[in-house]
Amino acid sequence: MSSNNEHSSCLIIGSGPAGYTAAIYAARADLKPILYTGLTPGGQLTETTEVDNFPGYPNGVTGPVLMEDLKAQAERFGTQVRLGLVTKVDLAVNPKRVWVDETIEITADTVIISTGATAKWLGLENETRLRMNAGGVSACAVCDGFFFKGQDVVIVGAGDTAAEEATYLSKLCRKVYMIIRKGEMRASKAMQHRVKSSANIEILWHSETHDILGKETVEGVVVKNSQTNELRTLNVTGFFVAIGHKPNTEIFNGQLNMDDLGYLQVKLGTSKTNIDGVFAVGDCADKTYRQAVTAAGSGCMGALDAERFLAEANIH
Repeated sequence: MSSNNEHSSCLIIGSGPAGYTAAIYAARADLKPILYTGLTPGGQLTETTEVDNFPGYPNGVTGPVLMEDLKAQAERFGTQVRLGLVTKVDLAVNPKRVWVDETIEITADTVIISTGATAKWLGLENETRLRMNAGGVSACAVCDGFFFKGQDVVIVGAGDTAAEEATYLSKLCRKVYMIIRKGEMRASKAMQHRVKSSANIEILWHSETHDILGKETVEGVVVKNSQTNELRTLNVTGFFVAIGHKPNTEIFNGQLNMDDLGYLQVKLGTSKTNIDGVFAVGDCADKTYRQAVTAAGSGCMGALDAERFLAEANIH
């Protein structure tokens, strides 16, 4: 590996609302941050069409436009936003060492991690096609459920998240079909009770998604019963997947504390990790809320924590 001997007071790994907000605050604090976008500049929201729940956009905004606005605001204050993927880190040393695209080495006094998380999908061809074309396939009921108000939808999953999102959708939608592979749910008893007590949620046990119908948008879902092999077509317009998220934290294995799912662990009420000068913000450290606005808020925390760390360490 070669080195360009570049040094940064504040290096931000990842973009999205968390990374860009951290960059805005860090730049305004004159930390002269450098931000590497990762493989998907702007993060998960670049695959989202309408965003109606981010403050400041009374008429809504598309995900890509929102990310471009945040990026422009970060750059306005002097953030260097660069395309590139961080492939290796050494966070145990001071300053921290980070490699980008396996060729560029940068040292940094503080590192803010905003690598996000990736939704798990079923892998069906039509699922991917309709998801990429904003055709009614989603991994976030709280984000997109409003667009299906009064309609019939499907949700796939059997855990707490699936149960919670099914209950949320039941308050908006006329009918919610919940597809579960086995004959039982993994969700807590309390969450199961909520689902089963909702009159407009129908649970399809021992079932899997066989196909998703529709040319431009979801027009139906074909479900296969694994015990009888019977196929059933559901007349729905929305398809929600709630089988989990995978935090993008592999490169930090063995260096930063994580939970059993790989989410980075931070000290309560802060963005501080177990290594001084390293902070985690956004969905890579949040498996509970996973919203753009909460990610942005945690990005602000990360920048403020980094600024205070540098001041207390008397690093200029």
